Amino acid sequence: MQRPSVPEDLDHPERLWARAATLAVVAAGADDGDEYSWGRNGLECWNGGGSYWWRLQLFEGGRALLCGQDSDGSYTHEGDRRIDFLAGGPEWLPWERLREDAEGNLLGFVYWWQDGGWARAPYPAKMPDDGLEMAMNWAAPGDAAIDKLVEDLVARAETEVDPGAAVRAFLALAAARTVGAADIAALLDAVCDKDSWYDVRPDAALAFAVRLGLTAGDRGGMAVAS
Repeated sequence: MQRPSVPEDLDHPERLWARAATLAVVAAGADDGDEYSWGRNGLECWNGGGSYWWRLQLFEGGRALLCGQDSDGSYTHEGDRRIDFLAGGPEWLPWERLREDAEGNLLGFVYWWQDGGWARAPYPAKMPDDGLEMAMNWAAPGDAAIDKLVEDLVARAETEVDPGAAVRAFLALAAARTVGAADIAALLDAVCDKDSWYDVRPDAALAFAVRLGLTAGDRGGMAVAS
């Protein structure tokens, strides 16, 4: 990615959704340092140690919003370097929520997708970084970003299954909204060490996948706002 990030550093929102949802499903199935929530504001992640947070929201009409902050990498929110992330933003953005985030100094980056591309507010010329890559190193286009996603998921696991193949297979199912219970089990087998201290909960992971609209015949996670 660029320093600071540019809109071209982000993959298509549908592919980002599949990756974000996969992370959330695994976190629901095993103890994780990140906490995920799903509701009318989209899919949100908060790091348990306070290092970063992000929110991904898909809208009707093929639009999307991605925002968040990294405590170490988002120079956009420190003192006199704080910028107006909403400058030039389209009218369909959830302005009330974003203004609350801005007033709370929670934003380090805000990107919106419309008309086939990502955009953001202009940055000062000498700003070092907005923290996008540090908070979401799996969000870039290309296979290297998938490798980072796999690394994040299997950092603590010792399994006999090829985690890369399993994660990529699940991403395809998540993108197609055809995830089933067996797919959840296969994913957790690949990225969770069952002999470790944490419990593996496939039922909880499946329940969250259903809420996200990843299961066959359910498009619930696609667009929750108009």
